[in-house]
Formats: sequence, C-alpha cells, structure tokens
Amino acid sequence: QVQLVESGGGLVQAGGSLRLSCAASGRTFSSYPAGWFRQAPGKEREFVATISGSGGSTYYADSVKGRFPISRDNAKNTVYLQMNSLKPKDPAVYYCAARSGGRSSYINVGQYEYWGQGTQVTVSS
Repeated sequence: QVQLVESGGGLVQAGGSLRLSCAASGRTFSSYPAGWFRQAPGKEREFVATISGSGGSTYYADSVKGRFPISRDNAKNTVYLQMNSLKPKDPAVYYCAARSGGRSSYINVGQYEYWGQGTQVTVSS
C-alpha cells in the first residue's frame, strides 16, 4: 500500500513558478511509476506528466511540455512537478498518482492505483 501526500500549491501570478511535491510512503517507491494530473472545476481530470520508477523516462501532455518538468528523488520517496511560466489556463487541483510497476508511460486515470488528496493551484492575471 502506498499513501501519497501533495504539497506546494498556492496562488501565483501568471508567468510565475511553483513546485509541487508528492511524498510517498513505502520502501519500494522506486518501482512505482508516478504521474501528475489536474482537474479544473466542471472538467474531467486530465493527464499532465508521468515519470518512470527510476526517473529515467518522462512523458508530458502537450499543454505543459517544456514548462512543467517532472522529476523524482527515490531516496526521499518524493516526486516533483516544477511549474514554470504559469498561464491562466493552468489553475486546477493537481493530483499525484502512482501505480505498482510497469515500464510504459501511463497517461490515463484508470492506470493508477494510488492517489493523493490534491493541492490547489491558482493563477492570477
């Protein structure tokens, strides 16, 4: 069982940056591919970025490619989402997710077993 806790959300001006963190419980987190998703009011939860268990492979939604690098530190059981050049279209609740194993790039909500509680990101123009 893995528990995920996100942090780092908040209010930022358009063009600014935030770094989200996702702390995971469990001693074998390095074998868990992880991802970030977001959900705006009235919309479905959408894929943002994913990273392999080792951190050697990443994949991004087109809307954030080049702006939101994903990374992980398995020694700290933590996954990060560095959010740069934030735009008015980026506000949402951001969720961290993980799955037990696999080597593909997982971009669908149903491919993840574990979810955090979410952290709110707000962008002011």
